Amino acid sequence: MTKRRKGSRTKEQETNWQERVVQIRRVSKVVKGGKKLSFRAIVIVGNESGQVGVGVGKAGDVIGAVRKGVADGKKQLIDVPLTKANSITHLAKGASGGANVIIRPAAPGTGVIAGGAVRTVLELAGVKNILAKQLGSNNPLNNARAAINALETLRTFAEVAEERGLPLEHLYT
Repeated sequence: MTKRRKGSRTKEQETNWQERVVQIRRVSKVVKGGKKLSFRAIVIVGNESGQVGVGVGKAGDVIGAVRKGVADGKKQLIDVPLTKANSITHLAKGASGGANVIIRPAAPGTGVIAGGAVRTVLELAGVKNILAKQLGSNNPLNNARAAINALETLRTFAEVAEERGLPLEHLYT
């Protein structure tokens, strides 16, 4: 008797995603009988080749919160256009809540110069050479979302040429 595998996903597809927990917080809700405690987990999910997402999960236990955060992160995935030097195409700014993030492309060999949750987002997106600065709030969730917001605004040279109705070669001259 042969065993049948549920679903069409292979092991390889499941393992190329990386998840990093940025923050776990114990939160409480005041109810009739007192305080109800639960946990909130901020998880960043990426495949280090141009896809990244930020997820938040809440549950009565930490493991459940992280599991929900990973599922939410996979729903929120965005595609990041990377250059041959594993950097970004141009400067970008992103905002979320009170957090503002500026990301700039960097020369090969620079590495990821960023702090906190922004660094985790950029590393899991597959960016290897970049400069980033967090301005305003130092809330990890808002900074991660601001970084995602900045990465969403990135455009490739081909997209810009198409919008302007020019051949790609004319952008470089």
